[in-house]
Amino acid sequence: MSATSSTLVSRTLTTPRQSTHYLECGPVGGPLMIFLHGWPSLGLMWRAQMDAFAADGWHCVAPDLRGSGGSSAPPAIEAYAIEEVVTDMTELHDHLGAQPAIWVSHDWGVVVAAGLAAHHPDRSRGLVLTSLAYQPAGHALPTVVPLVDRTIYPADQYPDGQWDYYRYYTTHFEAAVADLDADKAASLASIFRRGDPAGVGKVAPHAVVTRNGGRFGATHRAPPTSPDPALWPSADFAVLVRTFEAHGFRPSCAWYMNDEANLAYARNAPDAGRLSQPVLFVNGDFDPVCSITGNRQGDPMRAACADLTVTSMPAGHWLPLERKTELIQAIRAWLQSKKL
Repeated sequence: MSATSSTLVSRTLTTPRQSTHYLECGPVGGPLMIFLHGWPSLGLMWRAQMDAFAADGWHCVAPDLRGSGGSSAPPAIEAYAIEEVVTDMTELHDHLGAQPAIWVSHDWGVVVAAGLAAHHPDRSRGLVLTSLAYQPAGHALPTVVPLVDRTIYPADQYPDGQWDYYRYYTTHFEAAVADLDADKAASLASIFRRGDPAGVGKVAPHAVVTRNGGRFGATHRAPPTSPDPALWPSADFAVLVRTFEAHGFRPSCAWYMNDEANLAYARNAPDAGRLSQPVLFVNGDFDPVCSITGNRQGDPMRAACADLTVTSMPAGHWLPLERKTELIQAIRAWLQSKKL
């Protein structure tokens, strides 16, 4: 079945290790662009960008990363270490012909894309990272907590700063998953909200998860919440909910449980994880956790990238969904400027 620029074709690659479901569109003979989602999402989040770049002649592919969508969701927590996911992506990349690709990524997808580019530089000719800075030493609490802005998060009150929610997974994993699973549709609708400029410079809700006894506090379930159709088309949000009804939140939350393995994997990267490929980083100005504006969170990325372009948009953490058209325009301009 051939893919056209207006149709996302559903495919599954099965190897002895795993199955990766992916969406594909655009000319199969075109240059390869691979889109990697984050938590808690799936490849379908990139629909707008895939349609746009397929129309430009790109061969666009968006996998569901392990634990999400239609891909393998193994039970073991250690199955969600970044090295495992990078290996999934190298298998998919080989299946797609292995030509060096542009890797577009968001959130945990950034960790996968950058890890792949660091360990397998021949597989990437450019990287787009959105909403999470690359940490060449590994994305883990020991690397991100030292970069917390202590003017907002005094260490005696907020030892982990805005990453307290991450710490909560490591200390209360089953409870965190149970709260999210209590009403999966409401959890997803409450998570996918537009950024709020009023929150800039203030303590984020993510910083008080432990003291509140969980993401949703004493109720231990998401409040009834209607999804925001400006982020997800309603039919796509329904697909997202169905996938979480099938697997629950445990597989995707297990990504937060592999700090030690992820740090070790990063230490094994050639040249200390330095990236020689052109990199575009797109920051969400209203992102309460991951914005690199006015703090040190982006410093390791700046030091590790030989050719880094940084831009920002008035958006929260879900920038690829909030600013679909603006992100497309920013990537197009960067591709043109770097002759990619």
